[in-house]
Parts: sequence; structure tokens; C-alpha cells
Amino acid sequence: MTEQLIEVAHLKKNFGKHEVLKDINLTVDKGEVLTIIGASGSGKSTLLRNINLLERPTSGDIRFHGKSILQPHFDIPKYRAEVGMVFQQFNLFSNLNVLDNCVVGQTTVLKRDKAEAEEIAKKQLAKVGMGPYIQAKPAQLSGGQQQRVAIARAVCMDPEALLFDEPTSALDPEMVDEVLDTMKQLAKTGLTMIVVTHEMAFAHDVSDQVVFMKDGVLAEKGTPDQIFNHPQEAATQHFLKRYTQR
Repeated sequence: MTEQLIEVAHLKKNFGKHEVLKDINLTVDKGEVLTIIGASGSGKSTLLRNINLLERPTSGDIRFHGKSILQPHFDIPKYRAEVGMVFQQFNLFSNLNVLDNCVVGQTTVLKRDKAEAEEIAKKQLAKVGMGPYIQAKPAQLSGGQQQRVAIARAVCMDPEALLFDEPTSALDPEMVDEVLDTMKQLAKTGLTMIVVTHEMAFAHDVSDQVVFMKDGVLAEKGTPDQIFNHPQEAATQHFLKRYTQR
């Protein structure tokens, strides 16, 4: 039986008078890979930032294990450890080396002792092929390497889910595949993932569900086969036609 992990109910987000998200309803089951596609400005990243509470919804609710994350006194740092986020621009600490980037969250948020945190960090860095670089500073790494460190750092927190906000959009084309391969391996571990991406092949091959967003609404949702091979909405058809002809 599937277990519902994250539920978004009637979510709206306004910036001033501009309504960016309009009555979003979405459920993500434990172990599911949900990919969100759509043109720039459709509200994809704003939706992720609301789920991670980097933005506060204007109205509606977001529930994690059935409990609202918008209630007063909710433990946001603990929640962000459980629902981690990987950003476009890596967001590594430039003054820390690779190992310490993966240790600091564990010791400060999870209260692990440093030796245990370092052991976990080394294990996760090795999994993403970054074991030889633990003493390097972020500036000494390529974009693809920095993003793999960022993914390892998020996994070190033992999250129940990871949110990916266009994790390959800031990378040179030759570095995209190494990051996507890392994400594919993560998906095989059963980690719940919500991925905003323009990488249609990844969305097609790795997702359990695909959501197409347009103008702040969820225009269509279905399996990869339904969305990519049998889209029902004209807007979805137009978007995919444009992207697959690139």
C-alpha cells in the first residue's frame, strides 16, 4: 500500500498583485519520483520553494506525513533536513572544503558528532564520484562536480524526500549527464524525489509521475507514457512539440 508523504492542497502564492500559483493540488507518495515540466515562468520553482518553505504560501496548505507544515511553531530546520533541496546554483559554502560542506549540516541540525558525520559524508561523496576531492574548495571544482557535492550533502541528512530545482540548468552541456546519472542512481534507491527540469529524456525515463505546469496551474498530470506519448491538453502538446524539436 502506498504511503502519502507530501500533500499540497489549494495552494496559492501571490507576489504583490501577481498570482504565481493558482489553486495547486498535488500528492507525492513515498518512494515516488515526480517531475515537473513547463516553460520558464510557469511557477515550477515557486512551487518547490513553497514546499521547502523558502516562500510562504498566500493560502492553502502543505502537509508532510499528514501534518501541516504551516502551523505555528513548526520545526522548519528539522523539516528541511527531512525534505532537502538541491538548487540551480549549488549553494555550497565557498569557504569550506568538500568534506566540511557535507559535515556542517549534520553536526548543526542533526547533532551528529563530527567523526560520525565525516564517515557518512565520505561514504556519500564516494557514491557520487567525489571521494578524491574531499579537501578541495568549491571554486576548484567544475559545475558538475559542485552539483554532485550538493547532492551528496543533501543525502547526508538522511532525507525522506529531495527537491531538485533545475539542477542542471547552470551547467555546461558536457556536465549535465554526470549530474543526471547521479540523480538516476538516487531514484533507484527508493528516495522520494520532486524534480523541476527541462531535461525531457530524464523526465520520461526516471519519473513515476509527470506534471506539466502552465501559467501557475497544473495543466496536466500523468505517467511519463501518458504525458509524453498521449498528452490530452493542447498546451502540453504544444510545449512538448517545441522541446522535442530542439
